[in-house]
Amino acid sequence: MQNLLSKISWWIFAISCILIGLYPFIYFILDPAFGLLSTKSPQLLADMLWTTFFYGHIIFGGIALLTGWSQFSASLRRKNLSLHRNLGKAYMLSVLMSGSCGIYIGCFATGGIISSVGFISLGIIWLVSTFMALLAIRNKDIAAHQNWMTISYAGCFGAVTLRIWLPILIALTGSFKVAYPMVAWVSWVPNILVALFLVQNRKRKLHKIP
Repeated sequence: MQNLLSKISWWIFAISCILIGLYPFIYFILDPAFGLLSTKSPQLLADMLWTTFFYGHIIFGGIALLTGWSQFSASLRRKNLSLHRNLGKAYMLSVLMSGSCGIYIGCFATGGIISSVGFISLGIIWLVSTFMALLAIRNKDIAAHQNWMTISYAGCFGAVTLRIWLPILIALTGSFKVAYPMVAWVSWVPNILVALFLVQNRKRKLHKIP
């Protein structure tokens, strides 16, 4: 029963990452003012620098989601280590691009300073944890690499949890403007806490700490 639940959870995780990873392409199919862009001012939408960083953030963020989830597949690592490494490189490059762009557009986040600090903090944690994962694997410290990648992808997964939390918070508060500053934190802080719990649990098992 536990194995069945683990498999179901894994597939829910993978499918949600793939679906939200493909989500940015909707912006190129529907009206450009679709989704979060509909909340932005005409002046901001006319800013080519902001627009470039926005699309850089969502496109490379989508690629990070699409490539990152597979890094947690033990079977993939066993069967095709080369593919695992290439997907890892694609993920890290995507994080560099999306995270950097995200920090910039975070300065203009709807909801003011609370939203901005939330999203900028996420961008910084995402970049730093991914860089630490890169350093760890270059030093052939696989355990540290796995731990940092867990934290990194927990930040990346904020793109999924944001889309779960936002409608819930809007329903609870009755206002997008009230809900959005909240989701700027709720979308990723619990993810990081869960990641830290998993990392500590992995360390206990590794070192056999009672």
